Amino acid sequence: MILYLHGFDATSPGNHEKVRQLQFIDDDVRLVSYSTLYPKYDMQHLLNEVNKHLKLTDDKQPLLLGVGLGGFWAERVGFLSGMRTVLVNPNLWPEENMQGKIDRPEEYADIADKCVSEFRRKNRGNALCLLSAQDELLDSERSGNLLGEYYQVIVDKNQPHKFPSLSSHLTSIKGFKFSD
Repeated sequence: MILYLHGFDATSPGNHEKVRQLQFIDDDVRLVSYSTLYPKYDMQHLLNEVNKHLKLTDDKQPLLLGVGLGGFWAERVGFLSGMRTVLVNPNLWPEENMQGKIDRPEEYADIADKCVSEFRRKNRGNALCLLSAQDELLDSERSGNLLGEYYQVIVDKNQPHKFPSLSSHLTSIKGFKFSD
């Protein structure tokens, strides 16, 4: 089972396309939707939804994949749920770059501060990160410098921020999902 967390643009047709691509790895790919506008509520909602899906599968190696803002959530929810995660151009600093897009972007900083201390160190090796060298919205070098200390980071030279094609990385994602 692969649980897919969309980015800020929840209605993007690219979400459906990425879900279809992920079905080459696992037939059971499920979209887990959330509001994107209410961080404190989104956190609890996502934890509940992921827990529900985990109870409804017999997959011993489920995977949580998040794109953009979904990557922010996937890293934290995956850690708290004991799941491996794939972070695709994760938005690691939404409190900085979501100004004017949501009412209370500072709630992201509050959530980050309240997460388990040093959670990345405790989660070392449990995430795979795909970063776009051509990301027009986020600083992929900054993200890579932070995450590279804890997780394997793959930099794609061609994909833009929304990372419309996962196809050249499906083998890496599959290997990560099924590795011990």
